This record gives sequence, C-alpha cells and structure tokens, in this order.
Amino acid sequence: MPNQKRRKDVRNIAIIAHVDHGKTTLVDALLKQTGAYTFKDGETVVMDSNPLEKERGITIFSKNASFIYKGVQFNIVDTPGHADFGSEVERVLKMVDGVLLLVDAFEGPMPQTKFVLKKSLELHLKPILVVNKIDRTTSQPHKVADLTFDLFCELNATDEQMDFPIVFASGKEGIATLELEEEGKDMKPLLDTILRRVLPPVADPKKPFQMLITMLDYDSYVGRISIGRIFHGKIKNGDPMALVKIDGTIKQGKVTKILKYKGLKRVEVDEAIAGDIVSIAGMDDVNAGETLASVDDPKALPKIKIDEPTISMLFSHNTSPLAGKDGGRFLTSRHVRERLEHEALTNVGIKIEPLVNSDKVKVSGRGELHLSILIETMRREGYELEVSSPKVIFIKTGGETLEPIEELLVEVDKGYQGAVIEALGARKASMKDMQTTSIGTIRMNFLIPTRGLIGFRSDFLKMTRGTGIMYQNFYQYQKFKGEITHRQSGVLISMNRSKAVAYALDSLQNRGEIFIRPGDDVYEGMIVGINNKGNDLVVNANREKKLTNMRASGADEAIKLITPREMTLEFSLEFIEDDELVEITPKNIRLRKRYLTENARKSKTRVARSIATQGKTK
Repeated sequence: MPNQKRRKDVRNIAIIAHVDHGKTTLVDALLKQTGAYTFKDGETVVMDSNPLEKERGITIFSKNASFIYKGVQFNIVDTPGHADFGSEVERVLKMVDGVLLLVDAFEGPMPQTKFVLKKSLELHLKPILVVNKIDRTTSQPHKVADLTFDLFCELNATDEQMDFPIVFASGKEGIATLELEEEGKDMKPLLDTILRRVLPPVADPKKPFQMLITMLDYDSYVGRISIGRIFHGKIKNGDPMALVKIDGTIKQGKVTKILKYKGLKRVEVDEAIAGDIVSIAGMDDVNAGETLASVDDPKALPKIKIDEPTISMLFSHNTSPLAGKDGGRFLTSRHVRERLEHEALTNVGIKIEPLVNSDKVKVSGRGELHLSILIETMRREGYELEVSSPKVIFIKTGGETLEPIEELLVEVDKGYQGAVIEALGARKASMKDMQTTSIGTIRMNFLIPTRGLIGFRSDFLKMTRGTGIMYQNFYQYQKFKGEITHRQSGVLISMNRSKAVAYALDSLQNRGEIFIRPGDDVYEGMIVGINNKGNDLVVNANREKKLTNMRASGADEAIKLITPREMTLEFSLEFIEDDELVEITPKNIRLRKRYLTENARKSKTRVARSIATQGKTK
C-alpha cells in the first residue's frame, strides 16, 4: 500500500532449500564477504556450530545472523531443510519479507524444495532463485532453472512471484554471477540482487508496539527469551509490555533485556524499533505465535499456523538392570520429565503429555528424525532413558479414521527399482511418477502412509547396496490405508544376566544377525540379535565350552565371529516392535523386551489373547 512506511536501511530475508543443497555454506560465504565473521579461540565460527549438526551435516535449528552491506543491515535466517524440522521453517518465514530459494545445480527441485516454497508463496514473499553448486562438473544450471519455474507454476504462484531473479552461485567457492557466461568473483551479485529485489520492511515506529513471537530461547539468568520481528512501534529496556496469549488473555510484564544480532552473536541494546529482528527477555509464560504489545493498546498480530505432529513415542527413565552403570548423571523419572518440559519451552514442534498414574511421558513430533535428535541430545547431556517404538498419530473426523501420508522420493541405480517398488507396494505406497535422470539413475515418486516408512530406511539401504537415496515430506491426511506388516523376523532374547561369551555367540550367529560382542554386559530380557525364523527365542549368551580330561579326537575349530551390527539410534527405533524398548545411555544403545522375564511376557500374551477373544465374542 502506498501510505505504508518502510525502513530503507533494513532487509529481512530467509534462506530456504531442500536438505544438503548448501544453505548454510552459502550463508557462511555471505558473512565472510561482508566481514561479519566472528572468531572464537582463533577458529572461525560458522552457522552450523551445534555438535549434532556438524556430525550429521544438516541444519537442525533455525539461526539468525546479521551483517551490513552498502549501509543496509541484512537480517538473514538459515532454516532447516529436512521435513521433520518443518515447524522451524514455518515460523521464521513470518519474520522476513523475501526468501532465497536455493536449488542444487544438479539435483534440481526436490520434495522439501516444494514444501518450503509453498509456505513462502502462501505468505506472499518475494523469492530469489539461487542455483547453487555450479562448480560441480555434473551441474546443469539452465535445466534446473527451468524445472524450478515449472514448480512455481505447479504451486500457482502469482505473476509477480513468477518474475523472480536468478542468481548462479557456488557457496563453497564464495562466488555468484547473474550470467553463466560471466565468471563470478565474489558474492556481490547476490547481495546486490537482495538489495534491489527484497522489499524493505513495513515499519512505523509511531504506532503502538507489536512483536510476533516466532522462536523461543531460554537463559538460566534472564529466563524465557522471545525472538521475533517488531512489526510496529518501538521498545526500550525497562519499558512495560503486554503479552497477548493465543486465547486472547493479556498478561503484563517489563522488558529486562533486548538483544540484536551482530554477525552470529547477540549483543545487548537499549532500544529496538519496527523492522528489527530481536530477542526480548522479561516475560516467562510465552509461546510461539503470541504477541508482545504495548500496554496501552494490546492487540494481537495474526497467529502462526504450524502443522501438527505426526509421530509420538513414550519416554521414561531407564529401568534395566544396567541402569546407572554407563556414566549417566540423570537417572530418575523426574529428571527425564523436567528435561522434556524444558525442551517444550523452546521447541515448538514438540508436544509433551505426562501420562496419568505413570512415570512415562508421551512425546509427539514431526517425524522419527525430529524425535531422535531430541533423544541423542539428552543422551549426550547424561540422561539415561527408555523409549518405545514410534506411533503414528491418527485423526478421526466425520466417523472416518485419517492417517498422515508422506510424499516419498527415491533415487536408485538401474536394476534395483523392481525390489524397491515391490517393498513399497507391501507398505501401501502408490507410485506417482518414475523417470530416468541424466546420469542414468531411476528417480521415483510415491505417496505412502507415514507408518509404512517406519523401519523402511534400513531395508532400503540393504536392497540398494547402500547406493540408494530417499527423501520424505509430509503430504496430507488421507483415509486409513489398511494394516501393514512390520518386522518379519523374531529376536534372540538373553535368558540371564552375565557377560557375553564368544563360544555362545559363535553358535547363535547361525540363527541370525548378532548385536553384541564378547565381554558385553547382557541381562534377562535384553535383545542380543535377530532370529531369522520369525519367532522370538530365549538364548544363553554366556554358555561356555565344557572342559573335560578327555582328549578331543580332532583339533577344535577356531571361533570366527561376524562383526556385530553397530547399534545406532535410527536403526533401533525402526527395528523395535510394540512389546520392545530402546535403552539409551551415554555410552550404549541396547534393545530389550518391555517385560524382562519370560513368565511375565507369556502372562501378558495370555491376557491380550483373552481380551481379543472377548471382543470378538461381543
């Protein structure tokens, strides 16, 4: 609107893309170009500084950064590319006026590209297409630009949104160019494009103060910290402020600290005005989507719509016989519950529900990866816990049961597509599209129930000899697709507490894959391997060879143990059934039965059969 005031000295922009398309590397290049890097102990501090992010090579948490270019302050937000962290993307888009849509110059638009672009177009944000990784020999930037234009058409972008500029870049090399024929020298072409095409934020410092809370943080000294963009007015340190809750109720407080971003650091300031992205402390009972406002005119800004969780798991403290033996510092149910409640203060995509008359806590999130990141974080902090198998969250509406459906993209070498299609068909998947890529691989699109993907990743890697690539993204809720068979094999269960013996494992490995090594601690009810025959089998993992004074007629055969499977958190969560748990400690990940003794398991089985029989009779 022509009468709206805009701050010409600020640009607020988010960088969005599919996972591993180079968002963080590009942001680092922009920070380096503008001299906004900070240093710690002589080392450069980059965007993905969290240990888990470094290990996995993905962005998990949204981060803000700021730099100055040609006298204009650029506030840029790096967002996660994985679908499980979609709630992070949805929130930060409310803070910005434009987006850099990053697309790999070889892979082109991928499922998460479609997800993040759809969100930004719905918010009427101005996109800038950045075709990244043009330095790769297999890049095809012009073709990728055409495919991205087709994606805009598919998402019903407006004519104004379709008129997006294209910048070709290499975040790794720190170069950008508007024409491929012109060799890039630095990132200035991209910075100039942002300056020219992204609108300055609408900002009227004379209006009553309003700030939409989009992210949360916590500091043990100042308490809960609200992060967001100031849409109207201004605020000073020590000013009174009002919190407009989701339900319309109003609470009052006082500003105790205002923080702005300078490079990657947050620095304390005395005042912030409309258009700024800031962190404000002083109000404890805050949630994402609520509004900080003037006490004289407390009005709410439009709420943030965040997709609901699709997966839930039960968390509890470690109750195994080995609890406390692996260096854990937080061992009780109170410790676990308080840590999860603290997580819910800052992680908007997580929902926490303590169960009545139980020490278990139901934790819901956007996917297996979303929850496994939380579990891994708690493990590294010294918590010992047990978690159940992931469960899909169903919705009942109009007398029908609806379940979450995922859009799945798989890319495999020729020869493997038949096995993959057959496996996905058994999991109620339907194929949307199949095509051959320029390098000869087969790329297939499916729609599949979320529960059909539980446990599929490890099977997929086996059937493609580790060469297959798969991506998933939440699609929508649809009618229940019918029962899906999960694990076909049974498990080998330890019958007593002891240390595993090589002689016993040598005989057990003929039955299936083994999870433990000689000398490992085992206990009654612990799962020590897979039984290929399909039924659960109780075994003795510490059986030793009997010694006699009789000379053997032939030489003893040497024991040759196959290297056991490495127990990763992802495999464990995918593998377990409803009657099993994953035991997580700072040093080990173990699998166990929910009921450790064989008698207890038989008793629960009889009760379950009796209840099922009574139900059929009725």
